[in-house]
Amino acid sequence: MAPNTKVVYPGQMNSTLVIQSLISGVMMGSVYALLGVGFSLTWGVMKVINVAHAAFGLLATFMAYSLLQAYGVDPVASLAITIPLLYFGGCILYRTLLIRITSAKAVIVSSMILTFGIAIILENGMLLVWGADPRLLTTSYTSKVFVVGPFYFQYPPLIGFVMSIIGVMTIHLFLKRTYVGKAVRAAWQQPEASQLCGINLRRISTITFGLAVATSGAGGVGMGLLYSFEPHSHNLWLIHLFLVVIVGGVGNVLGTALAGLIIGIITGLSMAFLPYQWVNLLTFGLLMIILVVRPQGLFQSEV
Repeated sequence: MAPNTKVVYPGQMNSTLVIQSLISGVMMGSVYALLGVGFSLTWGVMKVINVAHAAFGLLATFMAYSLLQAYGVDPVASLAITIPLLYFGGCILYRTLLIRITSAKAVIVSSMILTFGIAIILENGMLLVWGADPRLLTTSYTSKVFVVGPFYFQYPPLIGFVMSIIGVMTIHLFLKRTYVGKAVRAAWQQPEASQLCGINLRRISTITFGLAVATSGAGGVGMGLLYSFEPHSHNLWLIHLFLVVIVGGVGNVLGTALAGLIIGIITGLSMAFLPYQWVNLLTFGLLMIILVVRPQGLFQSEV
């Protein structure tokens, strides 16, 4: 044996693989959390299940792709354009369509049907504009990594992780520390009492929905940095949204973030040690167990 040869024992190799899988899972799960925060907010606060939430995120991803291809704008920098557009689009959508069903007795079912139609319209619009070919947000740092000991960190998942921390904490602090955020929570916990205190329920609802749609843009770009995407990719994203929100607790921002990390870790470890076709089986088997044991989610609602 050569004198400089490094011996790697099986136990050491396995522990390295486990830790590397945990790192990858945390990075991946954080992006799920960022995409799911707004979805959880409208569901928990307004009792509106926005089935088009992932489609709005995908729209932001395609917009980032176009800006990158045409003008070389970094996908993260493109959020300065897409987030305001999605916010105002969400406000207009609420004022023109959703406001008509929020007073309905079956608001959850009505919102699902209405936003499902919006998702179909968005999907076909993206299909018309960008075509059906898979795309990827390929940047100068897409293939870059930096190494710490035996572990490596890819730049795109790391950027998504940072975006998630900023996005989740921004929403959490907005709800807990700002006047408008406290008004959002009050308006939907005690709507009659809050109106007597001078809170404009229509205005607060518009802001909430616009903010939720805007956060989908950041989550969509994060997903686009990790995976290829096409006009119907929002359907798969939506499945993970339901998973994250149900596990984390409807309306719980920090719970959604923790659920995203948990699901990401489980997915990362599963992909390292199990055949790919078993990954979704294990993940959604977890969902079924949680629904049976604790249907309200792992964490209580914040709103």
